Parts: sequence; C-alpha cells; structure tokens
Amino acid sequence: VKLKTKTKMKTQYNWTRIKSDINGNPRFVISWLDFGVKSYDAALKLARSIGGKKFHNRQYGGGIVFQSYSLPETEAAIDRVIGGAA
Repeated sequence: VKLKTKTKMKTQYNWTRIKSDINGNPRFVISWLDFGVKSYDAALKLARSIGGKKFHNRQYGGGIVFQSYSLPETEAAIDRVIGGAA
C-alpha cells in the first residue's frame, strides 16, 4: 500500500497557513520582518499595495496575511515591492 504524502513546497519566506476565508480561499501569514523595513507600518503599507492585510492574534503578533493560491507568485510580488522600496 502506497501512502500519499503531502509535498512541501519550497518557498523563500516562512509562511504559516491559517484558516481559509469565508469563501474558502486559502490564506497565509508572513512576519512583517521579512519585508526588511524598520517598522510594522512601513511593511503593512508595502503589503497593502499587493493585497496584504494586517493580521493579529495571540500566536502571531505583527503578521501580514495574504489570500493566495500560488505562494511563488505572492513571493514574487513581495520581492517587487521590496525592491521598489529600496
């Protein structure tokens, strides 16, 4: 009997999968520190330009949440806004 295993996708950032939104769309959280800026507000401003939103809960303070079906595409968008901010 061959067991199915989930393949872990190689990503550049450390994503945390959270509960899907009300419509069933997958959501992932990333730390604001991955944006390489000096403040949470600055990271949030960059993230909002590509669809990111503020995410706070007990386990994850200072996170930014993205709705994403493709983490590599989301990471490419993050890299574009980080590159434009530098």
